Amino acid sequence: MDRRLFVRWLGGAALSTAVLGLSGCRGKQYAHVLKKDENNMVGSHKAGSEVYEEQVAEAVAKLLGKECSQIQQVSHQGIGPIKKKICFVGVENASAEDLGDFKAHLYELIDQKISESDMFEKLSDRYVEVGLRDSRLRPDDLFKPSNQRTFQQVMERNNQPFDYLLFAKLTSGTTTSNGDYQRDYLLTLELINIESGEGEKVSAKVRKGYHKTVLGRLRNYGG
Repeated sequence: MDRRLFVRWLGGAALSTAVLGLSGCRGKQYAHVLKKDENNMVGSHKAGSEVYEEQVAEAVAKLLGKECSQIQQVSHQGIGPIKKKICFVGVENASAEDLGDFKAHLYELIDQKISESDMFEKLSDRYVEVGLRDSRLRPDDLFKPSNQRTFQQVMERNNQPFDYLLFAKLTSGTTTSNGDYQRDYLLTLELINIESGEGEKVSAKVRKGYHKTVLGRLRNYGG
């Protein structure tokens, strides 16, 4: 065989072997349903259920616990205490990560926790969306007292009066160390009494570490 042809054939064979080897190590995606007693999966590149569910549970418990201690329970003919209505205007994401579908999920998680309370109930988000649209206001506009009054009047005309405005904000802080990094996630809830204008703010923080593994180590795990 001609020497040049032999070298080309040898190079092609080596490339084919490398491709086949890589194909052999290529994994297949699969899924399984987590049982109720199983922990949430931990996201490898950004936060997920393991962060947000813990934050929501802690922050809502803190916030409603404070308010419950300040509210006098009023009974009407033995019916029991009247639930205070909360108008939740949304989740603001100021973190380093795109929330994706978790933004709506965070809203629902907070909604669920409020609904479990014996003293508070949340207005339907559909009514809130209509109220904001009719009043031509954005959620961050509602920090201004005059805009709060305008929004309150619109909601009352729609038979959706409320006692509190609730704002949620997610922020993060990142610390880097030789390719690895720590990200601190902070969920802040702010509840504003629509009558007095007084506000209550609480936060819940979760710290999470992200680590990179060199290729040589990856091979030791069965690549």
